[in-house]
Amino acid sequence: MRIFAALVPPEAALADLGEFLEPRREAGPDLRWVDPSLWHVTLAFMADVPDRRVDDVAEAIAVAAAGREELALHLRGAGAFPHPGDARVLWTGVGGEPPALESLASLSRTVRLACNHAGASPEGGPFHPHLTVARSRRPFEATRWLRTLDVYDGPGWVAQDVTLFASQPGTRGRPRHYEPVAAMPLGGEA
Repeated sequence: MRIFAALVPPEAALADLGEFLEPRREAGPDLRWVDPSLWHVTLAFMADVPDRRVDDVAEAIAVAAAGREELALHLRGAGAFPHPGDARVLWTGVGGEPPALESLASLSRTVRLACNHAGASPEGGPFHPHLTVARSRRPFEATRWLRTLDVYDGPGWVAQDVTLFASQPGTRGRPRHYEPVAAMPLGGEA
């Protein structure tokens, strides 16, 4: 099973980003724009977790989240992976006061470690907080997109929990979708 732990911005923050992106989507016909219902900030991604381990992973994330405080954040700016000259992914970044951003990075490390101890090895390189807005099947030059999207500075929001999602493959013409498995409060009880 493909699972991931993520922060999901509240509806108001997602709607603001959606309104900002809407008039710009038409200008990128080669881009596959991510449906707003799938927007999230990934803390840890595990590509192949046995079904029997998912409850253990959720419990481990709950313990990790309980030891952390809520985070005051906002979505802002833009970037591209792997890099602007050969991009496949466009994203908006996550901003906040330095203590919140340090806490966010620490939360990701703690969640990844908890997942690993629960038998689900996280993938990926160093944590770079972002929310993916578009993908491309072929590499593209993203500089003009970054100039257009980099001015985005969304409203503030408070991350109150970590959600564990199962990534479900698309079937019969339906795209991939994410099903929440559990939501674990930050600073809550494990």
